[in-house]
Amino acid sequence: MRKPRMTALVMALLMSGPALAKQSIDFMFPAPVDGKLTMEMTRIIKEYNQSQDEVEVRGIFTGNYDTTKVKAEAAAKAGDPPALVIMSANFTADLVIKDEILPMDELFKYGNEKATPFLTHNFWPALHQNAQVMGVTYAIPFHNSTPILYYNEDLLKQAGFNAPPKNWDEVVTVAKKLTDPAKGQWGIMIPSTNDDYGGWMLSALTRANGGNYYNADYPGEVYYNSASTKGALQFWRDLVYRDKVMPEGVLNSKQISAAFFSGKLGMAMLSTGALGFMRENTKNFQLGVAMMPEKERRGVTIGGASLVSFKGISEAQKKAAWQFMNYLVSPQVSGSWSRFTGYFAPRMAAYDLPEMKDYLAKDSRAAIALSQLQYAHPWYATYETVAVRKAMENQLAALLNDPTLSVDRAAVAAQQEADQIMKPYVEKTALSLPK
Repeated sequence: MRKPRMTALVMALLMSGPALAKQSIDFMFPAPVDGKLTMEMTRIIKEYNQSQDEVEVRGIFTGNYDTTKVKAEAAAKAGDPPALVIMSANFTADLVIKDEILPMDELFKYGNEKATPFLTHNFWPALHQNAQVMGVTYAIPFHNSTPILYYNEDLLKQAGFNAPPKNWDEVVTVAKKLTDPAKGQWGIMIPSTNDDYGGWMLSALTRANGGNYYNADYPGEVYYNSASTKGALQFWRDLVYRDKVMPEGVLNSKQISAAFFSGKLGMAMLSTGALGFMRENTKNFQLGVAMMPEKERRGVTIGGASLVSFKGISEAQKKAAWQFMNYLVSPQVSGSWSRFTGYFAPRMAAYDLPEMKDYLAKDSRAAIALSQLQYAHPWYATYETVAVRKAMENQLAALLNDPTLSVDRAAVAAQQEADQIMKPYVEKTALSLPK
């Protein structure tokens, strides 16, 4: 029996079905600083999904940087890897060592340019090292920061200062003038939590003190017991116990910002990524922003996050991830996200846009992080970054809680613990020596 022929309409419908279906991908994103970042990212995802017919992005809010890493790794192990993740920029090396993420060229093969030229031609030079491992590009910067000094201009002027402190000695002088126990008013606060804020701030202070916090070329070496790191720890500790301008104990960013907004805090060292939040909530006094004070030199540590893609996704998902990533790091979205959050835009061309020029003209505070880029160093990135980082952060917390603990003892303990954690990697990469 002769089979009936399909009508042209039926054939067209059958052929168009798959073409009309969007490729779905999972996109994990954190909200690492205070503010309305989650709502804004949800808006960006929705806007992208509605702007085209090829990709459907499912946004998954994952908490802070540490929990984002844990959740992304868990999803990958469960056989459902995320196609794109906003990942703390200093996790890239560890993820590569563990063979968990794709080289970016796996996504860029769907475009007209290789990943490394795209990175080096379009993004600030200070960001390149945290995006690459052994010369291979594994990440593309999404938003970035440096620590900066926020200050209450009104309190400083009342205390007789017309400008913020430029070095550590001036920090102590100004903070003493601003501290008033009778009013519950403190001169300065620095976040010391073990969710990376403490380690990040300490690394910046170590840089300013003339030293290196870790070996930027080898992810198996940190310098926790060096003179420059111990000097930074001593400066921090002295603000509490010697100068009495900062409260004892571990301080988180929420405590610090609350004290600042209430007018009970003169200065705070926080991320430029919090600028939008600080700007929005400073109501009764003038908010000032300055570069981080120097000691032996100006020096800060890059912070923020990059986009990475986990192994195990399909070719169709790689293409979709590449399409969405290009949208996220476009000058327009990069600039918009910067204006909303306070992070500086990693895509240099964002600052050529009229809206960014107008933004900086109206609020010069947003340019402080850009001014610091000439003094910026890579974010510490090691094997087992989180555990190695916490080895020092836990000792920092102990120093700020226990007036009897010495800096030398804390530094030695942190170094020993970090060395033990990194030992498998060090042994794996060590040259075989003749017996």
